[in-house]
Amino acid sequence: MISPLLANVYLHWFEHLFHRPDGPGAWAKAHLVRYADDFVILARYQGSRLRDWVEQTLEGRFKLTINREKTRVVRLKEAGASLSFLGFTLRYDRDLRGRDHRYLNVFPAKKSVARLRERLRALLAANPVTPIPTLIGRVNRLLYGWKRYFAWGYPRMAFRAVNRYAVEALTRHLQRRSQRPFRPPEGVSYYAQLQRLGLRLL
Repeated sequence: MISPLLANVYLHWFEHLFHRPDGPGAWAKAHLVRYADDFVILARYQGSRLRDWVEQTLEGRFKLTINREKTRVVRLKEAGASLSFLGFTLRYDRDLRGRDHRYLNVFPAKKSVARLRERLRALLAANPVTPIPTLIGRVNRLLYGWKRYFAWGYPRMAFRAVNRYAVEALTRHLQRRSQRPFRPPEGVSYYAQLQRLGLRLL
């Protein structure tokens, strides 16, 4: 198994060959989008010539092994087709205003939301008796970093789901505190009180 660092070195030269005048960037008008050892090839037509070039270059020239389970051709214009890359999902959806065309919807992938929920759970579990303002500050920093990364595209629905989970998880955590269980003032909801205490949602 090749290390990510070494794979990144090989893929640097793969990218160089890809964009040469005799590479797919020229004759297939394809675009290579790469981050570290992960990449996506964008082209109007994913023909056998392009696939053969990729396989022969990676497996033949560089002696790497392509993970066929994670490698696939996605035709985004087909109904229901989607692509996930670097934590985002790309999918063509119907126009939200009912117009007769579709738009490229880019939003946080389900796995990205699930990983954030797990990080929130781990953060709360590791701070059973931390003062509430300090705990909320740590939650805010986690949410802020996630928001900065996923602000591009159309993240509104994912942000709403994260906000709802953050409030519910914080409420459950504070209610279970063994020494001084958290209770909001009379007539104030947990949501409102958490915001008063400094919680900054997405």
